[in-house]
Amino acid sequence: MADKKKKNLPPEAQSYQAFQDKREVKRPLLKNCIKAFFVGGFICFIGQVITTFYIYYFNFTEQTAGSPTVATLIFITMLLTGFGVYDRIGQFSGAGSAVPVTGFGNAVISSAIEYRTEGFILGVGSNMLKLAGPVIVYGVFSAFIIALLKTILIKWGGL
Repeated sequence: MADKKKKNLPPEAQSYQAFQDKREVKRPLLKNCIKAFFVGGFICFIGQVITTFYIYYFNFTEQTAGSPTVATLIFITMLLTGFGVYDRIGQFSGAGSAVPVTGFGNAVISSAIEYRTEGFILGVGSNMLKLAGPVIVYGVFSAFIIALLKTILIKWGGL
């Protein structure tokens, strides 16, 4: 597909593409995947430790400990983003730091920090959910579709 596009280019553009391909720094894909896997796994490990903490010290059940764990992870991520630590973690691990809960917290607080110079109402308040808003919308819509399918399967399928 990409080769077909290159064949349609004028000769100067093709020679420039060849020049660019020679100069382009190859990304260490395997190394980046391994870093993302371990950092994302470590974030999930921290979430499991927090869940266990809530179960043993606050008498939550496994089903009810999820919500305070998510809130705690979002709070920790927002705190780390505010101090600039989470950005360094994101630069190191790439996609590994985009675990949905922590990625949401980072997106919300990053927007708030970016627009704080425009004031609290028109800057922070109106722009805080610019990045995270679509995530919330599609998350809620996906949850609705899954719940609808589950209800239909239970009612009609007898699951």
